[in-house]
Amino acid sequence: MNTVSNTRLQVMWNRLLSVVEEQGQALIRAAFSPIVRECGDISAGIFDVKGRMIAQAVTGTPGHINTMAEAVMTLRKHFPIGSMRPGDIYLTNDPWIASGHLNDFLLLMPVFYQDSVIGFTSCTSHLVDLGGQGMGPEGSDVFDEGLRIPLCKLLDKGEINQLLLEIVKANSREPIANEGDIYALIACCESGAKRLVEMMDEFGIVDLDTLSNYIIDTSRRGTYDAISDVPKGVWTSTLRVDGYEKEIELKAKLTVDENSMVLDFAGTSDCSQKGINVPLNYATAYSVFALRCIIGPDIPNNAGSLEPFIVKAPKGCILNAQPPSPVAMRHTLGQMTPDLVYGCLHQALPGKVPAEGASCMYDLPMRSAPEVAQRGGTVFALEPAHNGGTGARPTKDGLSATAFPSGVWGSQVEITEASVPVIIRSRELRRDSGGAGTFRGGLGQRIELQSSNDQPFGVFLSVERIKHPAMGRDGGLPGAPGRVRLDGGTDLPGKGEVRVAPNQTLIFETPGGGGYGPPDKRGPDAIASDIAEDFVSFEVARDVYGWEEDK
Repeated sequence: MNTVSNTRLQVMWNRLLSVVEEQGQALIRAAFSPIVRECGDISAGIFDVKGRMIAQAVTGTPGHINTMAEAVMTLRKHFPIGSMRPGDIYLTNDPWIASGHLNDFLLLMPVFYQDSVIGFTSCTSHLVDLGGQGMGPEGSDVFDEGLRIPLCKLLDKGEINQLLLEIVKANSREPIANEGDIYALIACCESGAKRLVEMMDEFGIVDLDTLSNYIIDTSRRGTYDAISDVPKGVWTSTLRVDGYEKEIELKAKLTVDENSMVLDFAGTSDCSQKGINVPLNYATAYSVFALRCIIGPDIPNNAGSLEPFIVKAPKGCILNAQPPSPVAMRHTLGQMTPDLVYGCLHQALPGKVPAEGASCMYDLPMRSAPEVAQRGGTVFALEPAHNGGTGARPTKDGLSATAFPSGVWGSQVEITEASVPVIIRSRELRRDSGGAGTFRGGLGQRIELQSSNDQPFGVFLSVERIKHPAMGRDGGLPGAPGRVRLDGGTDLPGKGEVRVAPNQTLIFETPGGGGYGPPDKRGPDAIASDIAEDFVSFEVARDVYGWEEDK
């Protein structure tokens, strides 16, 4: 490429971002599984010939996007470019390469222009069932958790690996959904490649080298500038969480120097015997995402803006689980790392980070009971996703029933009921669940569900904030803890498998976010609005906020 002005490079960068967003939408629209189609549990990206991420779709989770950025480098090194042909697509679901557990499939497709590889498209999405013990924490190792696929070729010059596809289907309770989702992933890669080539034709370029270097260098410099505004020093934080067999301590040390931020999880508890362990790639993805939300948030996410952030952890701690540790529910603790990181960053940048939130996504993987197939009943597996409240922000209330940090949209009642024999009796915000403060924490939600026929079904629980609620910041109060129970029964622990009989109702309440600032500083208009909206009861307004009705 000849010398190109920065203005023209910026125009091409903007076009590239629109290309990759269309790529992501192709995956969502073609997907079969509701958690992909309705909840956006995906990632999509474009990479240069060196395997560096230069653009990502806005739609997607940090656990998919930031792990994909590293995974492509691994696949790029494993498969020589000289062996690649047009129409080839590569695949893996290895938790320590892709995105932390077996249910996420990662695809990589080389993009050819004038007979040469000029870059790659890649994407990730969640497949609802890969056999084994299923999407729950009960496995004793990764081999219990389903089908593990090494680095391999899914498409060879456009021809699908039919044997691999049949193996995936044969090891799933939802074979049709899995097949459809794999084809949706293929369509995502192909859509991105097609649009990328069209963009190159439009701008008259024959490679991405100059554009890639511009994107990465510009983003890196911008991130260095943002880090330079953070006070230099070392800050530590500890977060105590529910765990499974026992409570767990997550520890972090954040070191800030002129051009980098280094996060070290030394001192964190050892691995669990159950499937809540977290591969370091996934813990890194969410930790760096949390930092990037505060440090240079307006800088696009790519290899340049990710480079200055370094995450370390001792092998064998629960945030750096080694194979063959069980990791099916790695998001349970992986999504708690932003609160841990913000405990450090708040000390360096007071008044900049939010209070703690529900953080851990309250997804409820469910499937038909084992005896149902023997009786000729409906065999199913589904993973509805629900969320609690986010922590209050330094200048705003928290968001109710909103996913942070995952960004996964909450499952819709109608879609869930249409997909499996389950009926949702109620779904509503939890009054008084948001932590009180000058700015109130976001509210959790209460959901009641039961079987819609005479079949029992099982639910895999792996949620947090049952014992340890989201804490407030700078005088704000904690949010309400989560709660799970069967009607007429005692509260259930946050981890384990629950059988729901046809005549039973499962009731689960997601946590609220912590408040920010002293409650007595909250404005009377805001309190009046909370009461009117039924977010806060009159009793809490009076006793906690000091509300007087005649104000």
